[in-house]
Amino acid sequence: MKTYRVPEIARKYVEYDMIQEHAVLPELANARLRLLYACLSQQQSLQTHSELYTLVVSLVQLGMDTHDLIDTRQDQRSETEMRARQLKVLAGDYFSASFYQLLAQAGQIQMIASISSAVSEVNRLKVNLYVRMRQHKLTADEYLNLSVSIKSTLFHVFSEMLEGTLSRVWPEILNGLSLCETLAEELANIGTAEQRYDQGWPYWHYMQAATDEERHQISKHANEHAFIQSLAEKYKVRSQLSSKLQQSADQVLSAVRLLESDELIGELTDIVNSLLPEKTDYTPALNETR
Repeated sequence: MKTYRVPEIARKYVEYDMIQEHAVLPELANARLRLLYACLSQQQSLQTHSELYTLVVSLVQLGMDTHDLIDTRQDQRSETEMRARQLKVLAGDYFSASFYQLLAQAGQIQMIASISSAVSEVNRLKVNLYVRMRQHKLTADEYLNLSVSIKSTLFHVFSEMLEGTLSRVWPEILNGLSLCETLAEELANIGTAEQRYDQGWPYWHYMQAATDEERHQISKHANEHAFIQSLAEKYKVRSQLSSKLQQSADQVLSAVRLLESDELIGELTDIVNSLLPEKTDYTPALNETR
């Protein structure tokens, strides 16, 4: 399998001095991108364009993720904050638009249409999620399911291009890996400045599991770190997310072991394990339950 070089190639389109100086960009979605590249590289009919397709998806996904970071507050901002916001808007637009040029140069016109359609669907899903969050019509499980759909929809563009066993297990592996990525992000955000208490899985879990008094307190003290941490400990948020992550990883690895290529099994296993805390890493033997 060819070396995965997409992050290095993407730097040409991402690392501009003004953006680096005034705005913090999200990380590339490397787990999903490595998965896509590994699977496309295994298909003889897709090998020629495996790197191009993965690069294009990386830029489109980065563009959408950058737009998600744009601050929508209505209050007064400093000049520095305004510059950072404007650059995120422009950077997101630029990353999203770069795929047109790359695919057009390669004569991949149908792929432009397919990716554009997928982006529209992702945006529809995001609007659905935001509306339901604002209306408080969302359970913790529904939050996870919608988050997985938002992460995986762009990558499902390639479902009909894959062949054989890989074609059959691709949706399960992709959705499962997207769930692992979501859970890993939720775990990493617990207790950090990046945690948005009114948006993540813990919040929607509290809305279901907490007492009426606690829910009232959450609405009043959502930004008080000590209060939120006390809820996280009471409702064992970290252990619940860790358990969900390990269970999801095991399910993905079970699907991975159905594949016929030991090389691909090894690569996908490494991708899944990269999302797990070190103490829970698990690498099955290549011939286990195959």
